[in-house]
Amino acid sequence: MGTILAIETSCDETSVAIVKNRQVLSNIVASQIQLHRTYGGVVPELASRQHLETINLCITKALVEADKNWQEIDAIAATCAPGLVGALLVGVTAAKTLAMLYQKPFLGVHHLEGHIYASYLSEPDLQPPFLCLLVSGGHTSIIYVKDCGLYEMLGSTRDDAAGEAFDKVARLLNLGYPGGPIIDKLAQQGNPQAFKLPEGKISLPQGGYHPYDSSFSGLKTAVLRLVQKLELEGDLPVADLAASFQDTVAKVLTKRTIKCALDYGLTKIAIGGGVAANSGLRKQLLTEAQKHNLQVYFPPLKLCTDNAAMIGCAASDHFAHGHTSSLNLGVQSRLEITEVMKLYDKLN
Repeated sequence: MGTILAIETSCDETSVAIVKNRQVLSNIVASQIQLHRTYGGVVPELASRQHLETINLCITKALVEADKNWQEIDAIAATCAPGLVGALLVGVTAAKTLAMLYQKPFLGVHHLEGHIYASYLSEPDLQPPFLCLLVSGGHTSIIYVKDCGLYEMLGSTRDDAAGEAFDKVARLLNLGYPGGPIIDKLAQQGNPQAFKLPEGKISLPQGGYHPYDSSFSGLKTAVLRLVQKLELEGDLPVADLAASFQDTVAKVLTKRTIKCALDYGLTKIAIGGGVAANSGLRKQLLTEAQKHNLQVYFPPLKLCTDNAAMIGCAASDHFAHGHTSSLNLGVQSRLEITEVMKLYDKLN
């Protein structure tokens, strides 16, 4: 499959990794959380500037940690979509420059495909077909993984992504940013049955509910109204609110994912994205999957959030299939996972 140097700059982590087949030789991640925490979320312009300041050092560190030189690198990859345009441009420009300088093939990689491939790094024997639940700050999707670059979207959120809902609820509870880890920690101390919250079912025109789609805006609004009510009554039971909210999100995602896997006859479920690190989701999914003899694959916690190792793994598989990208390939803020193959101009 080759040795790939991969760059990930789609949002607020500058990451460079070197991956050979499904083995991580190095994975450097420079987080910007402290920079954006003051603002309660990612500021695109600041993210782009920080990527510019950090990218060269990350590339150097990745090569040193992997003990590789440029002659040993077979191809160079970078996340090109979806993401913050300015941030993506930093990584893609760096990758293209290196590809031209060292005469290496270039591959643009879809960020969500990277999250799918994170499970391959911890489970090298994992092979399609399988179902992937991809849950992050910007995406909540149930994806049928059929082969390299071949995906079918079976379920998604109609509004807020799961990770976005965690951030917004954390803001309501004055817990800070990012919300996911803070709520997860607090939830361990609270009662998940303390408050009954809506599961956000999506109605169908012909009646009934969509089996795989979800909605989290109503859940967020329910928490807001509950917080306002409880504040008037006295002290806010923050741990119970966190536990109840987390339990509801985990329940929603677990129900839809398990049903989808059973309906499509898929016995393997891979989880990807930052919310894949959530302890409540991990516990509920594993428990329910065991009842139906389904196998669930969670990436290591360090590979749940944005990182270049997952991008390198996806690029390695595409490279092995003879796929490469044009140096004219641009970046895109949005691109459906089903359109991955549009990123490659050479298809063997």
